[in-house]
Amino acid sequence: MSILTKNTHIRRSNADTLFDAFVLVVMILFLLICLYPLYFVLIASVSDPVKVSAGKVLLFPNGFTLDGYARIFRYQKLWIGYRNTLFYTTLGTTINVVITVMAGYALSRKDLRGRRPFLLLFSFTMFFSGGMIPTYMVVNGLGLIDKVWAMVLPNALAVWNLMITRSYFETTIPDELLDAAFIDGCGNLRFFGQIVIPLSKAIVSVMVLFYAIGHWNTFFNALIYLTTSTKFPLQLILRDILIAAQPDPTMMEDMTSLIEKQKLAELLKYGVIIVASVPVLILYPFVQRYFVSGIMVGSIKG
Repeated sequence: MSILTKNTHIRRSNADTLFDAFVLVVMILFLLICLYPLYFVLIASVSDPVKVSAGKVLLFPNGFTLDGYARIFRYQKLWIGYRNTLFYTTLGTTINVVITVMAGYALSRKDLRGRRPFLLLFSFTMFFSGGMIPTYMVVNGLGLIDKVWAMVLPNALAVWNLMITRSYFETTIPDELLDAAFIDGCGNLRFFGQIVIPLSKAIVSVMVLFYAIGHWNTFFNALIYLTTSTKFPLQLILRDILIAAQPDPTMMEDMTSLIEKQKLAELLKYGVIIVASVPVLILYPFVQRYFVSGIMVGSIKG
């Protein structure tokens, strides 16, 4: 083994080394391009808005201030919005993942009667939908307006995620494994719970990430279906903070007051992005190890 490793190392040419160095440099540049916008928002949220607007904030904060965050965190409804969003995200993601994984596994089974019509029916909804008004009429008809379920049930299943999950099961769970389990007296439910799910941590983690981010960022459903402010998610609360901080040019105010309000609005604009993004950034490292394998395996087969 040591001889093979030594010989392999000797065979590397200067061209191979230069190519590896080139790839490394390109990937580092690509990483910096992806990370810099988020880093800029972070340093802009603690910098003097005047200097940010003047282009004097590039790599480090300039005119350090925490006034924007102090204003954001003093807003009592912010914590209510955090609580509501965490609840909607947890409940909605749980419902989404359970339905998607169960439906994806069922559609991956070749012995499912009516499998092709079901696939065609699901695929049809990817290209055609009723639209906002029919959906609202359905939600209203079910009595879900201004209720928690209006935030989680209308989008309980994303068909694209269902197709990815189905493809993952088709390529990962072989028919021979199912046959062997049946020979040993294992039923469908037990096979799904004790064999399929433990072998599907990658795709389950990907679905958790996809659905959780969707629920965390959603605000349109809340804007349409919720009327009680104590049920508003975080995104609507942050929107209200931004609107309240915007100066009203129609009001008779002195120039100093307008300038201060404009500076505060700029600080809040960057601050609310950080406040809304931190939980997602915290979640991602826990599922990123499964992300690439899950999404790639689930997409190689139609």
